[in-house]
Amino acid sequence: MLVEYQLPLTSKRVDAVLAGRHPRTGEDSYVVIELKQWSFAELYEDSPTLVALENTSGPRLHPGVQVADYCEYLSDFLGVLAGASHRVRGAAYLHNATDRDVSDLFRRPGTEQSRIFTKQRRGEFLAYLKQHLAPDPGAEAADRLLSSAVRPSKHLLSYAAKEIKERSHFTLLDEQRVAYELVLHAVERARSADHKNVVVVSGGPGSGKSVIALSVMGELARQNRSVMHATGSRSFTQTLRRYAGKGSTRVKSLFAYFNSFMTAERNGFDVLICDEAHRIRKTSVNRYTPKIKRDVARPQIEELMSAARVPVFLLDEHQVVKPGELGNVDVITDSAQRLGFSVEAVSLHGQFRCGGSEAYEEWVLDLLELDGGKPSVWVGDGRFDLRFAETPEQMESFLADKQSLGETARISAGYCWPWSDPHPDGKLVPDVRIGSWARPWNVRSDRSVGDAPGSAFWATDPNGFGQVGCVYTAQGFEYEWSGVIIGPDLVARNGRLVTQRSESKDPAFRSKKALSDEEADRLIRNTYKVLLTRGMRGTVLLSTDPETQEYLASLVRVRRGLETLYEPVAPGVHQLRQA
Repeated sequence: MLVEYQLPLTSKRVDAVLAGRHPRTGEDSYVVIELKQWSFAELYEDSPTLVALENTSGPRLHPGVQVADYCEYLSDFLGVLAGASHRVRGAAYLHNATDRDVSDLFRRPGTEQSRIFTKQRRGEFLAYLKQHLAPDPGAEAADRLLSSAVRPSKHLLSYAAKEIKERSHFTLLDEQRVAYELVLHAVERARSADHKNVVVVSGGPGSGKSVIALSVMGELARQNRSVMHATGSRSFTQTLRRYAGKGSTRVKSLFAYFNSFMTAERNGFDVLICDEAHRIRKTSVNRYTPKIKRDVARPQIEELMSAARVPVFLLDEHQVVKPGELGNVDVITDSAQRLGFSVEAVSLHGQFRCGGSEAYEEWVLDLLELDGGKPSVWVGDGRFDLRFAETPEQMESFLADKQSLGETARISAGYCWPWSDPHPDGKLVPDVRIGSWARPWNVRSDRSVGDAPGSAFWATDPNGFGQVGCVYTAQGFEYEWSGVIIGPDLVARNGRLVTQRSESKDPAFRSKKALSDEEADRLIRNTYKVLLTRGMRGTVLLSTDPETQEYLASLVRVRRGLETLYEPVAPGVHQLRQA
C-alpha cells in the first residue's frame, strides 16, 4: 500500500495505491484509491463531471472523474505501464456515505478506472479488490512502480501532437525558424552521438519564443520524442494548460513547472523546453519541500539540464523582475560548460509584439536606461501608438472604449500599493488608489472572485478589465492595448528616472540583506520594461508623480491628455489628430 503517493512531475498526491499481482493473469496489478469523507453529494447543475457538497461553496470534481484522471496520468507517464494501461484500475471509496445520499454520482456510468463504492457497498468493494489483487505480497510490484522511468508515453505524444498542431497554426520566420530547426537538429545529434546539447534562445518581448516552444513541442510529439514544457510562472503555465491543452487533461499534463524536476531521472526526456527561463531560481526548494529532499537539493538549473538530453532555454534577460530569479544567457551557458555540455545559442532579433516596432522597444530600453542608452523623444515609426494620460479616469475611459469595440485592453501598475485579501462578502478591495479613482488588484489565487477571473487568466479573460494587473500576472502575455501606471517606485528627478525601493510594496523588496539597492534598482526597471511591452497596438502612460508626469509628457510629444496628440504619419513626420 503506497499512502499519499505523489504523481510524478506534479505536487498532486493520490490517497493510496494498492500494488500486487493479478490473480488471473499473474501480471503486476495496481488499484488507485481516492478516499472521500463526504456524507452527501449531488450533481452540480446537472453537470456530469462536477458535484456540489453540503456546506461547501463552489463545485468539486466528480470523484469517479478524479480517480480516472489519476489512472490515465500514471499510464501516460510511467514507463512500467507503457502499453499496459489495463494493469491500472481506480476506485473512489465514500466511506461515510450511503447510496441514497450520493445517488446522483451513480448517474455517471462507472468504468474499471472510475468505480464508486459507499459504506453500504463495503462488501462489493472488498470483492472488487480481491478480483484485481491476489493474496500475495505486492512489494515487488510496488518497487517496480516506484522505480519506473518517468516520461510521456508514445500514445500521449501522438495525441498531443494532433491537439497542439490543430490549435497552433504558427508560421516561423527568420531567426524563429533557425531556432526551431536548431532544436530539432540538436535532438537528432544528441540521439546519435549520445551527447547532451543545451540550446539557449534569447529574445525580447513578442520575438516568438513561446511560438517556437509550442511548434517544437508539437513536432517532437509527432516524432514520438519524449518532450515536456516547463516554466517558472503559474499564470503562464495555467494559461498554456487551458488553451494549448483545451479539453484534454492529458495534454495539460505536458506543461509543468521548473520545480517539478527535483527527482527526475537523468536524461529521462529527449527534450525539456524551459520557457520564460529568466525565471529560473537558485534552487527548487520551497517551504513545502520535505527535509529529505532539501538536504540533497541541487541548483535548479542543473536539475533542468539533467532531466533531458536536449534542454532548451528560452528567455528575455530584461524580464528578470523578482529577487532570486537568475536566468540569463551567461549563467545558463556557464553552467552547461561547467558540466561538460555543448551549447548552441540563438538570438531572436525580430519584434512581433508592440506592432512589430523595434523602435518602440528601443525607446523603452533607453527610457529605463537598461542597455546603456539615454532617454529620447518618441517620434513614432508608424507601427505603434504611444499615448499619455493626465488621469487614471482618462486612461480607463480610453481603454474601455477599445474593449467595447472587441479589442483587448488591460491596466497594469508597479507594485506600489498594498494588496488586501477580499472582503468577507467576496468583493475585491480597491487598493490601487490615485486621487478619487480606485480599483482592485487582480485576484491573487487561481479561483475567480465574483466576475473577476483567477490570477492565471487575468490577461486572457475579458473580465480581467476592471482590475489592475501586477507584473507577475502580466508577464508572458500580450493584449492589444496596454495602460501602464508608473508608481512612486520610479520617478523623474533632474532629467532622468530614478528608483525608490522604499515605495515598493512587494514583500520581496523589504530586506536589504537579501536584496541590495543596486539589485532592487534593476528589478524595478525590468518590471516596467515588462509592463510597457505588453501592448500589441498601443500603450497609454500615466505616472502618479507630478514631476514624472511632466518628464514623460516631454518625451511623448503630447499636448496634454488623450484628446489631442501628435500621431506619426510616416517616420519622423507628425500631424495633429483628434483621438
